[in-house]
Amino acid sequence: MPRKLRPALAALAVTLAVPAQAQLAPGLPAGVDRTLQAPTQVLDGVRRAADPLLQPVEERALRPLLDRAGESRRLLRRHPRLLDVDPAGELVLKQRLLAISPTPEALARVREAGFAEAGRERMEELGLEVVVLQAPASLDTRAALALLRRIDPAGSYEFDHVYLRGGTAASPAAPAAMAAVRNPRDFRIGLIDSGVDANHPSLADSEVRSWGCNGRPVPDGHGTAVASLLVGGADAQARGGTLYAADIWCGQPVGGASSALAGALAWMAREQVPVVNISLVGPDNALLRRATQALNQRGQVLVAAVGNDGPSAPPLFPAAYPGVIGVTAVDRRQRVLPEAGRGAQVDFATLGRLRAAKAHGGWTPVRGTSFAAPLVARAAALRLPALRAAGADAVVHVLAQEARDAGPPGRDDIFGLGILEN
Repeated sequence: MPRKLRPALAALAVTLAVPAQAQLAPGLPAGVDRTLQAPTQVLDGVRRAADPLLQPVEERALRPLLDRAGESRRLLRRHPRLLDVDPAGELVLKQRLLAISPTPEALARVREAGFAEAGRERMEELGLEVVVLQAPASLDTRAALALLRRIDPAGSYEFDHVYLRGGTAASPAAPAAMAAVRNPRDFRIGLIDSGVDANHPSLADSEVRSWGCNGRPVPDGHGTAVASLLVGGADAQARGGTLYAADIWCGQPVGGASSALAGALAWMAREQVPVVNISLVGPDNALLRRATQALNQRGQVLVAAVGNDGPSAPPLFPAAYPGVIGVTAVDRRQRVLPEAGRGAQVDFATLGRLRAAKAHGGWTPVRGTSFAAPLVARAAALRLPALRAAGADAVVHVLAQEARDAGPPGRDDIFGLGILEN
């Protein structure tokens, strides 16, 4: 770009980004990460030339629609007895650690050091055994993990990270409905999220099989919204299929732990669910990494939201794991949502401003990568009616043929392999 154009373009970005900020919400709480990009509508016509230059200006101009860092701080303030943070500031369950497939000898040494066994689960389908350890009262969570790794350097020990939702309610001006997609009635699809309102009309034509919460249904807004999109959304003619819904919150204020997420993945493996949607985001975690790898090796397809921490944020998981199909979100004009993550973890883009089911009846506008992911998961499930070894690679190949290239020619970090129409 000619150097003399840079001041003018920067000024243009500031002028146009300020009204966009006001539309969302004024002001940022102290300490909130401001690394987000301004709405793409303010940059039509100059984005390709100016994007590398304007990004820092845009990022300072926009308040996140879903502030994951702020939500983490709120949860930590409200539940200091239950929650802690890892060295990177990510939420973890306090004084609770995970031993991944430990040897009996290692566990004996761990007990001698004062750790108590709080639970154990064999995930045979994933080739894993997870032992939940309660740290001694004298140790904080980080010190406890460090001690475990010193006791058994050859073992695998991890925090029990907490994963948060990747979407939120949208403004009333959001589009009222999603477009119809093809619907063989016998497709099967999985959901790992919060609870689902199985009595909602959007699920009336689907069979819902549940896991978690000791069989007790605990409907939640996020899980219900994502579930409705997986089985057909607002288009009654497109609904159907069998939904395998795993609730890893159970109505608790603190939920979404990596241990519960791995347990849900083991259930999906046991039920041989071909495609599983995860609209949750969080940090890299050794247990989750190994669990997703095991499902990939079985030929099962994982689709995940890339998150709404903004274009400059580091990759979020599980979307960023190899073999997981990462999904970003666009609006009705096929502009990427400004809060959506960017990077190599993005495989596809699709609509992320639409209408979804509301727990206990009705419909609500939703926005975020949480609600784009189920559209891609559904498209994958409709093309993969039975479990087969080809798995994610085959699905990505098929979907890539249908995607519309929206960025620079070929794959890019904004739209991935392109936008999938719905």
